[in-house]
Amino acid sequence: MTMMVKDPGARIDFEFDWRAAYPDGQAVVASGWTVVPDEPGGVAVPAAAHDLEQATATLAGGIAGHVYRITNRVTMSDGQVDERSVTMRVEER
Repeated sequence: MTMMVKDPGARIDFEFDWRAAYPDGQAVVASGWTVVPDEPGGVAVPAAAHDLEQATATLAGGIAGHVYRITNRVTMSDGQVDERSVTMRVEER
C-alpha cells in the first residue's frame, strides 16, 4: 500500500490507473471510493469520476496527525471486482 502526505487545507485529485492490471481490453464500468476512518473533519471525497481505464477522486480535508485509508473499488466490464488502497497521513505543511 502506498503512503501519501496531505495538508488538511489541500484539495487534491488522486487517480488509480487500472489498465495495467487488466490489459485484455476490459474496462472500468463502475467505481466507488471509501475513506477509513469516516470521521467529522476527516478526509472526504467531494467529487469522483472514472473512464474506461482510470478512476479519479478529489480528496479534501483531514485532521492533522490522523492517518486514513482511501480505497477505490471498481467493477470491470467482465464482472470482476477489484480494489486498491492508499494510506494518507495528514500533516500541516
